Amino acid sequence: MLRWTHATRLPVLMFGLALYGVADGMIVQAAIGIGPWDVLAQGISRSTGLLYGVVTILVGAVVLLFWIPLRQRPGIGTALNVLLVGTFAQFVLWLVPTPTLLIGQIALFAGGTVLLAAATGIYVGASYGAGPRDGLMTGLTARLGWPIWLSRGLVEVTVLLAGWALGGDVGVGTVAFALLIGPLCHVTIPLFSLRRIARVEPETAEVVR
Repeated sequence: MLRWTHATRLPVLMFGLALYGVADGMIVQAAIGIGPWDVLAQGISRSTGLLYGVVTILVGAVVLLFWIPLRQRPGIGTALNVLLVGTFAQFVLWLVPTPTLLIGQIALFAGGTVLLAAATGIYVGASYGAGPRDGLMTGLTARLGWPIWLSRGLVEVTVLLAGWALGGDVGVGTVAFALLIGPLCHVTIPLFSLRRIARVEPETAEVVR
């Protein structure tokens, strides 16, 4: 049986994270509403004049600081997440204009959401550990004893409200993303799992976003 090693899995991880950044940029450029963490990054970007991609990287790095009291351990997937997602999202923001017609905005949003779910399945399948945002939520659950839904809900509502107050886009796309991304990832994560098609070096598979 084919054995997936670090040398073969690392490109899969990087491809998935780059694809995630592309999808994230598409959703932002659709301009009909985005997810909570993206609302925060966009709000900070608009308030400070920093590029959206730069802010996404900085937010990821700041979130990692909260891992210290929560005793979470970052890995290679965590570091690459911080660096790649914001970088590739910014490339898309430079290259892809916001559609002038609503139907175009909806199509760009839908395409970005499906692509993001596929990207999630690809990099989660590489099994390189949790990303900064999910690590924060699992850390809160482990340290405070909260259920994961409560940790995730409180964190995401907080960053959504903060981003909205700073001028980030909250709209129908925000609601659509919240409703669609879970079921889509439920399909793509097992579909793209390397463990399903080959023997992988034993590591804990966690979401990297």
